[in-house]
Formats: sequence, structure tokens, C-alpha cells
Amino acid sequence: MSNPNRNSGRSPSGSSTAPSGMHSPRKDVTRRPTGTGWPDEAKRPAPAPSPAPARAGAPAASARRNRFSSAGVFIALLLGLLGFTLVVQLKSNSEETGLASARQEDLVRILADLEAREQRLRQEISGLEDSQRQLTSGVEGRQAALEEASRRADELGVLAGTLPAQGPGLTVRFEEGDQKLKAAALLDAVQELRGAGAEAMQISGTGGDPVRIVASTYFLDTEGGITVDGERLTGPYTIDVIGEPRTMETALKIPGGVVESVGNDNGTVIVQERDVVEVSARAAPTNLQYARPAS
Repeated sequence: MSNPNRNSGRSPSGSSTAPSGMHSPRKDVTRRPTGTGWPDEAKRPAPAPSPAPARAGAPAASARRNRFSSAGVFIALLLGLLGFTLVVQLKSNSEETGLASARQEDLVRILADLEAREQRLRQEISGLEDSQRQLTSGVEGRQAALEEASRRADELGVLAGTLPAQGPGLTVRFEEGDQKLKAAALLDAVQELRGAGAEAMQISGTGGDPVRIVASTYFLDTEGGITVDGERLTGPYTIDVIGEPRTMETALKIPGGVVESVGNDNGTVIVQERDVVEVSARAAPTNLQYARPAS
């Protein structure tokens, strides 16, 4: 009698047993391919786009950018203001390079000379006030007026060069170096002396007669020398000047002044202080053609 379990392929427990080497098909399990994709890549469904993650730090970053932008604008304004201040300062310094380059001793001497000049001007003001009181004092008014007129005539004669003069002052000697001394250098010296309070001047040279220096005096370069008011002079040249010696010497020796300018051309300026300077040359009277006293 045959065993019924041999044909049916069932175990005694009622479960079916597949033959060896075969797989039992299971409808409830779906195996996906283990390769790099689906069997048919064209039929694979496209992945759904994932929503962009919300950036929690975006508002903070925007605030930081705004804060940095404001700080940059403020820094730019500060730098602009600093640059403007530096430009103004440099311009101011460039306008004061004359005295800024002077030595301390020169500045002290210039200050002392300015104070001395101020004192002298105050004394002149006081003298003029005394003269005014005497002229208006009644009986002595006429005599005081005559004396004042005589004194003013002498002063005007000295200033106009029609009268000789003497007094304390300087002798300024110009010696040429490798280059010929220009008429402009002598004219600059005369202008510096006038600005320092010179009251009377004359110039002389190796050849020619001394020439009185007045308001209308001119200097002209000529071959081998310099012509002063039509008189040809040759070097070395000497200017005799009456005035306050220290003030005039400071004006000539100030940095960038006449002494330094002539020295740059290899020339020499010798300044000597004198207790008494004689200015004996006289200027020819000038006949006025156009100017008349205003009344």
C-alpha cells in the first residue's frame, strides 16, 4: 500500500514543502532589484521635489548686513572728514612755511624788533599829540607853528633827498661771486630796508658818484655794472642807510631774504652796524607836471 504523503508533497503538519532547488512563489512579498536602478529607468517615477528647508537665521543675517552697511557709511564719512581736515592743515602749513622754517633765535629776534618798532611808533604818536596841543594852546601857538613847520620841512627834505642826513644805521656791502649781481637784488635790498624803517639811503660803487635813493630811484642792469638813476656803477656796491640798525639787519638776514638770495648766487653780503652813517648825496629836485596838492 502506497504512502499518500509521498505524492501530495505535504508534511504531516499540513504545510506544503517545495521540491529541492525550487522557490515557492509568494504573492505577498515584492522584491525590488538590488542594482543601481529600476529594471526600466524610463518607467521609474520622478522623485517629488523636496521643499526647501526654512532658514531660521535669514532675518538675523539680513539685520547683520544692514548693520554692517550703516557702519561702513559712518566710517566713510569719518574718513572724508579726516581727509578734509588734513588738506586744510597742509594748506595752512604751506602758507606759513616762511616763518615755520626759521630758527628759534631768528623768531625771537624778529619779535624783539617788532616790539621795538611798536615802541618807536608809539613815541611818534605821543610827539604828534604834544605838537597838536601846542598848536592849539593860544599865545604860544604861532611860535610853535613856525617851529613845527621848520621841522617838517627838514624831514621832508631828508625824505625827498634834497638835504644831507646823518644818524645811526648800517653799511651794506654787496660783493659778486661767480655770477654777476643783478639789479633786482639791489632793489630787493632797498625795499627790505624801507620796510624796516630806513629814513635815508645812498648807494655807491667802484665807478661813478654816489646816488641818493628816493621814491623814484630806478635800477637797471647794464654791461659790466648797474645803472642807478642814470649813473653807471660797478661792483662791489655799498648802501649806506640811516635807521634802527637791528631792525634793518634782521630784515636783510631773515630766511629767504636778501642775504640768503645773494648767497645762493655765490655772492656775499656784509652788514655792519654804525653809530653814525653819513648820507651826503642829494637827489635833483623833481618838477611836478601832473600832481597838485589836494585842498
